[in-house]
Amino acid sequence: MKPKDFSRVQHFPGTTTSRFDGLVRVIAAIEKIPAPIFAALLFALALAPTRAELSLALGLWLFFLGDWILLALLPRAEKSFGPAKPPTFELAAMRALFAVLPLPFSALAQIVGTALVVYAFWIEPHRVHVTRETLQTAKLKSLARPLRVLHLGDLHVERITARERALVAHARDLQPDVILFSGDFLNLSNIHDPTAWEHARAILRDLRAPLGVFAVTGSPPVDQPEVVARLLDGSHIRWLRDEKVSLDFDGQPVDLVGITCTHKPHVDRVTLDAILHGDPDPFTILLYHTPDLAPEAALQQVDLQLSGHTHGGQVRVPFFGALYAASLYGKLFEMGRHQIGALTLYVTRGIGLEGEGAPRVRFLCPPEIILWEISGEGREGKEG
Repeated sequence: MKPKDFSRVQHFPGTTTSRFDGLVRVIAAIEKIPAPIFAALLFALALAPTRAELSLALGLWLFFLGDWILLALLPRAEKSFGPAKPPTFELAAMRALFAVLPLPFSALAQIVGTALVVYAFWIEPHRVHVTRETLQTAKLKSLARPLRVLHLGDLHVERITARERALVAHARDLQPDVILFSGDFLNLSNIHDPTAWEHARAILRDLRAPLGVFAVTGSPPVDQPEVVARLLDGSHIRWLRDEKVSLDFDGQPVDLVGITCTHKPHVDRVTLDAILHGDPDPFTILLYHTPDLAPEAALQQVDLQLSGHTHGGQVRVPFFGALYAASLYGKLFEMGRHQIGALTLYVTRGIGLEGEGAPRVRFLCPPEIILWEISGEGREGKEG
């Protein structure tokens, strides 16, 4: 696959100039609307599709208010900590589309909608899946057992919840040889939140592996260098900043390359080229926040690239997938395993959630961590 030239692109996903970033910041302003005025706006929205029939409008309005209550209770239940009004308004707009249906179908759609809200906001975001992948390589010979690599990405800490506790338990029980984190420590809404920092440090303290724990930064607005420096200060986690380290596993070298993500492949490719110099000999893992550098990594004979950033879209629909994938390549690398020549790319769905005015939601896209077993035998993956 030939890399695309993005040097003329003006709005890069994951940067402050991206359209998505601008949209979630604008939507976040809805939270500032006083509650009585917001309730009145919801009622006005309920009047339009019901042709101002008061009884139907009141019924639809009650569903709107129900969503608002469900979302407002999320922080109290320690599920998620985003604003309630922006996603309530978004859900109301979607519900209004179904309100034009004949009454029995409209009522059924609203009931199903409430069930989906409960599942997508309260349940799925906390169901951490362990995805197991295997990779065969001729570069590692005579291993007594496979190298176990645990890939984590997009932590986006707001507070420690059941999701983060499950993550730490899985990381302990899986007994990886090395843990690799592909960026985005904090939620975008909590970059300068001391409590979020404290909780993030607590999670990171519990991540341990014999060969070490390594991390790169994610999107520049999220993983601001001065913040990451304070998060990792005094910790056992090694922050890879445009560098290569060589690990020794069972007498075999494994090169680990960590690149600071600017979201500009034409910029980060120069860094990658300077580090690797086209050396194909050791088995090489590239840790880089976004999948957009994968075609360039394939040319440098990288064996495995571990990335994230897209969250798998967070909301997926059958037969289509992610409604939005934050990648320069669109939906091509939205999640999962991909093969680009000799390079294996994996894009994690991540652990946490988008911030600012984006809904704290997952649907058909549960959070995941990935355990790789790298050896000279087998190459298949399964999710458990």
